[in-house]
Amino acid sequence: MSVTAIVPDPVAADENGLQERLERAFMDACLLDVMALKPGNVGVHADGHGMEVLDFVRSARAAAPAIAGAAACVGERIYRAVAATRAAVGTNTNLGIVLLAAPIAHAAGQATAPLRERSLSERLGQVLADLTVADAERAFEAIRLANPGGLGASARHDVHQPPRVTLLEAMREAADRDSIARQYVTGYADLVQIGLPRLAASRAHGRDRRWAAAEVYLAFLSSLPDTHVVRKFGRAEAEALREAARVQAEAARQASDVRALAAAWREWDAALKARGLNPGTSADLTVATLFWSALLERDW
Repeated sequence: MSVTAIVPDPVAADENGLQERLERAFMDACLLDVMALKPGNVGVHADGHGMEVLDFVRSARAAAPAIAGAAACVGERIYRAVAATRAAVGTNTNLGIVLLAAPIAHAAGQATAPLRERSLSERLGQVLADLTVADAERAFEAIRLANPGGLGASARHDVHQPPRVTLLEAMREAADRDSIARQYVTGYADLVQIGLPRLAASRAHGRDRRWAAAEVYLAFLSSLPDTHVVRKFGRAEAEALREAARVQAEAARQASDVRALAAAWREWDAALKARGLNPGTSADLTVATLFWSALLERDW
């Protein structure tokens, strides 16, 4: 038996370790998302919108290997994760999460040194700049497969047509109407400026992980009109929801024990679900924030 047959390849070992770390961070973020009380979203506190919490757990387990595994391009990660999710649960539970997580995972997978916030951000910027038409082809295919609610036709770069531009250019076209697309164009500025600071502040105030995640969600919902709600119910409804979230986010910031707000949040959750309002984009941004933070191994 040769020496090479019994001595582990250090490069392969490093790659396997990184893949495990990416998968664990993705799963951690997705599971924490459904553990948090996020009014309007499905979680352990309540099902809703024709979905139950197990759909999201199964989706995370199905998508994690595709998000974390080796892939030639970001678009391939997106397509594989969406296809695996569709096979597991038969519906769209995580398209926005996948679209946000895939570039982060790709950037982390190309890191040549221990991840730090600056190095991850810089690497992510390069990954986004390097997106190709092939990335757009696979991403468009994934979006068609997921068939998200409120998806219509676009005059330019319609996902129902073969792309003629890179994925970044397609996202730039949608950035003014879609918060997920805007992250591609801005280098994930909303995560860096809203999500991560709110997470750090919440943890500094002694919140546990679930309540910190809920505060991150409210930070997004109160700062940005939820574009999933905009697509399905219009700008006025999204702005009204944003104002309601602003009140709740401020109450959370002022509370010595945020758990005292749980009853009011559950009532708000039931009222939103009764009207069919699902702030899904704010939840997607929350998961991406948690994924980013977990990769940096911050205080959890």
